[in-house]
Amino acid sequence: MQRIPEPELMEEPRQAHSYAEADFSDATRLFIDLFANNFPRHRPRRVVDLGCGPGQITMAFAAAHPGSQITGIDGSSTMLEIATERLRQQSTLTRRVEWWLTRLPNSTTRSYDTLISNSLLHHLHEPQILWRQIQNWGASGAAVLVMDLYRPSSKAEAARIVERYAADAPEILRRDFFNSLCAAFTREEIHQQLEISGLADFQVKVVSDRHLAVWGILK
Repeated sequence: MQRIPEPELMEEPRQAHSYAEADFSDATRLFIDLFANNFPRHRPRRVVDLGCGPGQITMAFAAAHPGSQITGIDGSSTMLEIATERLRQQSTLTRRVEWWLTRLPNSTTRSYDTLISNSLLHHLHEPQILWRQIQNWGASGAAVLVMDLYRPSSKAEAARIVERYAADAPEILRRDFFNSLCAAFTREEIHQQLEISGLADFQVKVVSDRHLAVWGILK
């Protein structure tokens, strides 16, 4: 199946709230476990979450790494309004988590020892933007973990995945999930992106029946 790009931002309120209210706890646990297993000696201090959406993984990562300060970045003001409200309910995290409304690429000078991202890559019409931003903002020795959906072999398979995991979800969420699967990249395409970016030593592995992950240490 050829890739079918989707809009880069979730700005429409009903769409954003539907996404924010969905149960992504399994994906969140998978992400946190992947980081712990692949960077057992790394102690995150200054962290950026690229494409943080409503902030589930941002706040879960902050809770898992109490010594960290984390900035969640997203281009959707609607998503960050939801994230801001959620953070208010997490009093133990309010001093360690902040939100930043900006679209990538961003030329601001910053330096992070940990760079994470979940479900941003498939939204980008130009995927090299993500890898360049990681290189621009990552300090030498920084830990990088990117997780995303991967594209099924056919629309029929994408529809089966939607039925498997979102059969009872609102129609708008089912539609967005299907579109995201069709917009996602394959493992081979991501390998090519990393080679172009000079990140060919990063690992790319399928980590579930719908997710893949990319991780490595910046030189």
